[in-house]
Amino acid sequence: TRSKMASIHSAIETATNDLDDFNIEEDGYSATDIFASKFGSCTGYTYDDIIVLPGHINFGVDEVELNTRFTKNIALSIPFISSPMDTVTEHKMAIMLALHGGLGIVHYNMTIEEQASEVRKVKKFRNGFITDPFCLSPTNTVGDVRSVKAEHGFAGIPVTVDGKLGSKLVGIVTNRDIDFVEDHRTSLNDIMSKVLVTATEPVTLSEAHDLLRTSKKGKLPVVNAAGELVSLISRTDLMKNRDYPLASKDKTSNLLCGAAVGTRPTDRDRLTVLVAAGIDVVILDSSQGDSIYQLEMVRWIKEQWPELQVVGGNVVTQKQALHLIQAGVDGLRVGMGSGSICTTQEVCAVGRPQASAVYSVAKLARRFGVPITADGGTANTGHIVKALSLGASCCMMGSLLAGTDEAPGEYFFQDGVRLKRYRGMGSIDAMSAGSEKRYNWTGKANVKVAQGVSGAVVDKGSLKRYIPYLLQGTKHGLQDIGANSLSEMQTMLYSGNLRLELRSPAAQREGGVHGLYSYEKRLFG
Repeated sequence: TRSKMASIHSAIETATNDLDDFNIEEDGYSATDIFASKFGSCTGYTYDDIIVLPGHINFGVDEVELNTRFTKNIALSIPFISSPMDTVTEHKMAIMLALHGGLGIVHYNMTIEEQASEVRKVKKFRNGFITDPFCLSPTNTVGDVRSVKAEHGFAGIPVTVDGKLGSKLVGIVTNRDIDFVEDHRTSLNDIMSKVLVTATEPVTLSEAHDLLRTSKKGKLPVVNAAGELVSLISRTDLMKNRDYPLASKDKTSNLLCGAAVGTRPTDRDRLTVLVAAGIDVVILDSSQGDSIYQLEMVRWIKEQWPELQVVGGNVVTQKQALHLIQAGVDGLRVGMGSGSICTTQEVCAVGRPQASAVYSVAKLARRFGVPITADGGTANTGHIVKALSLGASCCMMGSLLAGTDEAPGEYFFQDGVRLKRYRGMGSIDAMSAGSEKRYNWTGKANVKVAQGVSGAVVDKGSLKRYIPYLLQGTKHGLQDIGANSLSEMQTMLYSGNLRLELRSPAAQREGGVHGLYSYEKRLFG
């Protein structure tokens, strides 16, 4: 079979080379022709305005590699970054993205200590270790256990003296302890298992695996020398550790985590606490990044912590980008007014269509070895592919990740549809909670001018299923282009071998679902 496939590939390559003998004109245009031609129409383009022409496929979709860089010194296995928005990224989102090979950026619409606590939860997370297990006390009842099971889906609960983590472990209650107990008022002290198999910290996952295998238990409490509960290890979670081989980790094998701060003097105090909490990268969060305030902040950070990675922005022009690169940033965030909940272009008449912004800034930044992240305007996997094909190293996502189980907030129903809140950091609600400094760097304004809206997005389920869908869609895009890696695709971009065309409004309609009376759109199965 392999020899047949090899001969087929050889025949295809030969046929492709023979095309030169037929004087076939090259279809489409290079990115330079479309974005940088002086005889063009002086038009800015969005992702929907362009289409990438297919290339030659000589590899399988499973061979596509998405390894990339978020900053000069942070390498990732996948090009996905979660936006520092208060309806997108807190510790649950950051943990799940890092496990899959991406990176989460914790928002700052909270107190300094609250943000630092979110970061610590990510840095202390070890897959297989439950660091904040639900606990009960001996005076709790079987009814309490059943309530926990109904709400959270599990019944293996450690029992401590006062029902809190950090106090002395006295037992554990499982399904087997309550299955045949009819009186829901029965005290846990009467039915819990008191002869326990425990691990004493420090313990490694491999050691815990051995204990669980020999004891044949489903849960393994981890205690300190005083017998106080510090964490819980689940057999099922331990097995899942094998499911995340691409996890983004630092030198000490902790998950990577980033955080956002503003550029006001008080943000220096915030950043000091965040560095102590263990952040790997800081994003300077500003709607317009080319300001004296951000340049001074970059220089101060590099003086204080030369190794801390700094991502500047947002920018959409080469001149903006150059100023931040000269100040010392390690990465750039590109986008202004293109997000689904952003109204900056409408309110301020300033910004740039996202495809043009990404191509222009990336073209300059690559000369200095500075990766760029496309931020905004990414509504589907096709947009992700277009952003990466135009020079972005990563895609930052807000609306694409909002509505997932890991996004902050509670679900609610409206007209029978399960939704979650999603708002722009420029909305009045978000600015009132603290994000005003993203738009006003010198102090509180007498009048808050909204540059975003508040809304809701449909439930997307867990990232455990959603991220693999985004990854597979992105890989299919690269395969159709004929690039088996991001580096190869960007080589095609700058050599002119990546061919593009502009799409008319009719072509854009044709490229979507059309001509049907009704249809059901399922993202994945």
